[in-house]
Amino acid sequence: MHKAEMAEITVLCLIEDGDRLLLQNRVKEDWKGYTFPGGHVEPGESFVDAVKREMKEETGLDIYNPKLVGIKQFPLKDGKYEEGRYIVLLFKADRFSGEVVSSEEGQMEWIDRHSLSETETVEDFEDLLKVMDDPDLTEFQYLVDGDNWTISLK
Repeated sequence: MHKAEMAEITVLCLIEDGDRLLLQNRVKEDWKGYTFPGGHVEPGESFVDAVKREMKEETGLDIYNPKLVGIKQFPLKDGKYEEGRYIVLLFKADRFSGEVVSSEEGQMEWIDRHSLSETETVEDFEDLLKVMDDPDLTEFQYLVDGDNWTISLK
């Protein structure tokens, strides 16, 4: 049995300004709705450098001292982890500079935490936010049994 597995590594970042969250209204059909901005880690790039670069590209902001707060993961292909794993490193940042801009990935908007229930977020947003906000949680994993995908938070 191989100890190594294929992985695709990405980052997401919760940028906070008091009670406001900077969210992206994604245009891609595969994960449509408001969510955190992010993207892929380039080969050899540090994870912190990747989240800083992605936030600059997608939001126009320079973020400072992003903190790794959790991991999201799901199978790369066919619902089987044996085929590889998609890993999303979850960061938070509350220090930033610059002006918010949008990208081809979607419109960036500051959303008040109290308005989230009225916002069309991506399907797993609430659980994702729990992991990012709760210091006792660090992992969001999709468990797959046939066509049934369930979320496990740890």
